Formats: sequence, structure tokens, C-alpha cells
Amino acid sequence: MSESVRVGGHAARRRFGQNFLADPRIVARIVAAIRPQAGEVVVEIGPGLGALTAPLLEHLGHLHAIEIDRDLAARLRERYGPGQLTLHESDALKFDFAALTGENAPPLRVTGNLPYNISTPLLFHLARFADRLRDLTFMLQKEVVMRMAAAPGTADYGRLSVMLQYRFHMDRLFDVPPGAFRPVPKVTSSIVRMTPLPVAECRARDEALLGRIVAAAFGQRRKTLRNTLRDFLAEIDFAALGIDPGLRAERLPVADFVKIANYLDYRRGTKHVQSV
Repeated sequence: MSESVRVGGHAARRRFGQNFLADPRIVARIVAAIRPQAGEVVVEIGPGLGALTAPLLEHLGHLHAIEIDRDLAARLRERYGPGQLTLHESDALKFDFAALTGENAPPLRVTGNLPYNISTPLLFHLARFADRLRDLTFMLQKEVVMRMAAAPGTADYGRLSVMLQYRFHMDRLFDVPPGAFRPVPKVTSSIVRMTPLPVAECRARDEALLGRIVAAAFGQRRKTLRNTLRDFLAEIDFAALGIDPGLRAERLPVADFVKIANYLDYRRGTKHVQSV
């Protein structure tokens, strides 16, 4: 995409991954999927030219929006007063979503056409706030959504699948063709809904350890768990866990990765107690 491409009087910027949704039929389908209701706390990431912002406000009355582009932020401020739009001129990758929820406040609903160039780190950032979220409805590159929602044993199943499905239930809703955007991207997009899972469901006691195990397991996809997890587990450990070390990571469901992490955490705690 060229820096000189202009949409609605705005020069779309490549560094921000700006492709603006311009098809009102797609906008209507997204809003219908979100079903915003007055009184809900909704955050839109990357409102851009306001294609989703306007119809969301029709239902909500008030909306939070995170926009990194100063020019777009200025346009939004001219169009909407603070009573309608609370605009956070910030990088969503660094934004503290917990700051928008109080002790008795309703959980956040988050939506947006996410910049494809930062989609994966942004999803991992949002996962940190899963306990404070009601749901997330995003437009992303179709390839990314396929990976997010992939089932074990499929080619798309990988680190992104495990780490997000550990915290969220995934619903791939519908695809969006390139022609719905200006400038027109080279890829098809998809709408996905992410709903946080209950806190007690499949929870790892040490999430950082879980992340390291999943990263190691998928670090060399063609190798078996016996090889990729050799720094974590011996044959006796696989036997205790009831997991076949001859499997590749793509065959292992999320619950088994959590089982491995909790097994190692328990073993670590037992060794600490014995050494005291």
C-alpha cells in the first residue's frame, strides 16, 4: 500500500496498517453480530474513519475508542463530543484495558478492525485482561483467524491456537472480501468472536511456564514432543502424564498442554519443599 493513497481525505499510512472498511453492508453485519446495547462498556480499537463508530454509537450512546493516528484522532474529536466518544490517543499494544473497569463495573466488550501488522502481539496483550472482558469481536486477516480457531490435528493449529484457546472460546463468524476496504488489501479478512472461558476452566498455575512449553513444542513442528520438550520432560514424565512422546505438538489439545505445565509446576514445588 502506498503512503499517498487517500481515503475520505485521509492519507492511509502503511506503518499503521490502515485499510478502512467502506462497505455499509459489511458494517451492518458486524454491528448485528456484536449486538451492542445501551449501558454496555464497549471499546473500539482503531476506529479510523469511523465506519463502525457511528453505528455503534447509535446503539450505545457512548463509546471508548483507541486511536494511534493523530490526524484520525483529531477528525473524531471534531465529529463527536466527549459525552459520546471517550478517545484514547494511544498505542493499543500498550493500553491498560483494566483502567476502564472498576470493581462494580460491567465487563468490557472490545471490537475493531485490527491492524494486521500487529494483530498477533495485540491479541496476546488483550489475553492478559481476559478476566475483565465479556467478549471481543474483531476483523482480522482470514489466515490469522483460521489459526486462532484451528482444532488439534490440523495444519493451522499452532502456538497462537493454544495460547488463545486456553483463555477464549472462538467463533469464526464470516469472511470479508478485499473489495470491502479502501485501499483494497491483498488478503481476505474474517470476523471472529472471542469469549473468555470461566476462570476455573483449564487454568495453568504458572501461565509463563505454559507459554514456554507451548513455544518449545511448536518451535520445530516436524519433531516429536520427545525432542521438542526434552528440556522439560523425560520418558518417565510422559508416562506419568499419559501423553505419547511420539506425537507432534499439533496433535496435543490445549488441556494436555495445561496438564504438562501444572505437572511441572507441582514437581517444582515438591522439590522446593523437600530441599527446605
